[in-house]
Amino acid sequence: MSGYLGLEGKRALVTGGTKGVGQAIVVALREAGATALTTARSRPESLSNPEHFVVADVSTMEGCAAVADAVRDRLGGIDIVVHVVGGSAAPAGGFAVLDDTEWHKALDQNLFGAVRLDRALLPAMIEQGSGVVIHVTSIQDRMPLPEATIAYAAAKAALSNYSKALSKEVSPKGVRVVRVSPGWVETDGAVGLVKEIARQNATDYEGGRKIVMDSLGGIPLGRPAKPREVADLVAFLASPRAASITGAEYVIDGGTVPTA
Repeated sequence: MSGYLGLEGKRALVTGGTKGVGQAIVVALREAGATALTTARSRPESLSNPEHFVVADVSTMEGCAAVADAVRDRLGGIDIVVHVVGGSAAPAGGFAVLDDTEWHKALDQNLFGAVRLDRALLPAMIEQGSGVVIHVTSIQDRMPLPEATIAYAAAKAALSNYSKALSKEVSPKGVRVVRVSPGWVETDGAVGLVKEIARQNATDYEGGRKIVMDSLGGIPLGRPAKPREVADLVAFLASPRAASITGAEYVIDGGTVPTA
């Protein structure tokens, strides 16, 4: 696999790489021969590569600055940046309960972290004439769900628009910018959610899974994506095998979005 992708010796940053999709991406890049530095707001109990981990909250200016410094100090440069950090912890209740604080949280977590790190790390990529930036967006940038994720969906739409504009600016300088847009991914966190939904509805895990899929309008493939499936797509897009791909969005949602 490593020889096929041509990622040996590449230096990568993956934000939010200690669980879920981010962790799978770190594993995939390392298996392909890249050195991957990753971040999280807290240090996991066990780390296979502690020298390639940074405790940082990339939703803050200070956290982004710390990560950028670590990239320079520990990697000596950068070839691949994968922005995975994102999510929503907003309360349910629709637009009326989302005050300015909740909107700022959504934008800081899902948009500004990527903007700040790109601003810090892209100059080095431009100087060397090569690099890849991958923004993990969401199908909610085009198919927003009501209630709690309104701000999250709007922030992901902003990230997608920013990513496209950035690709037009830096692609002529040798830096590719690509979006990966997952649908529902069956991470450990998602499994916990399904189990709780199943408990609340007096059904089993498969019943809870169906409730979630139905809430999305159905998944034609019949199941959510697996973290490793998203990671393998990211690893390919980060590799020289995808050398002519930039400015594009790759949806990996099992057919959830009903239009192209």
